[in-house]
Amino acid sequence: MEKKRLTRSNNRMIGGVCAGIADYFEWDITLVRIVYVLATFFTAFSGGLVYLILWLIMPEARRESN
Repeated sequence: MEKKRLTRSNNRMIGGVCAGIADYFEWDITLVRIVYVLATFFTAFSGGLVYLILWLIMPEARRESN
């Protein structure tokens, strides 16, 4: 069994944080992004700070070579 790691995804819009979370939990990427945007607006934009911290902390996913 392969151990999963929480990494920033290569399927990114800005930093790949939401896509990485969606990949890790096997959720739909679009729903994670929508929930994150809504949570950011309803928490007085503190989600932006959390996103920046996660962007810095989460390692980038390895790129698959073809």
